[in-house]
Amino acid sequence: MSEAIIDPATFAELQETAGADFVNELVQTFMEEAPAMLQELREALAAGKADDYRRAAHSLKSNSLTFGARTLGAMAREQELGGLPPDGAPVDALAQEYERVAAALTELCHG
Repeated sequence: MSEAIIDPATFAELQETAGADFVNELVQTFMEEAPAMLQELREALAAGKADDYRRAAHSLKSNSLTFGARTLGAMAREQELGGLPPDGAPVDALAQEYERVAAALTELCHG
């Protein structure tokens, strides 16, 4: 299997330091807020607002890395540092990876 969607060591350390119940709450909050961050990216791109785009990408990156979602975090970091893309393809790719992350987090919390 390729690299895990969620880094198990990062997730386990978070659970150990914060407690499983709190981590479950954090995951729930992330899964509520990440779609809004993706929407912010789409709106900022459509409006040509590079600063708003960068901020939304930064938030998505930081929140992703908290749980060990390294691929999503790296993808968001590329958007944070790369300026406005020419089209929505990078945001679509982020949304696809977010879906994978959300499924993996749900499994880790409830599996």
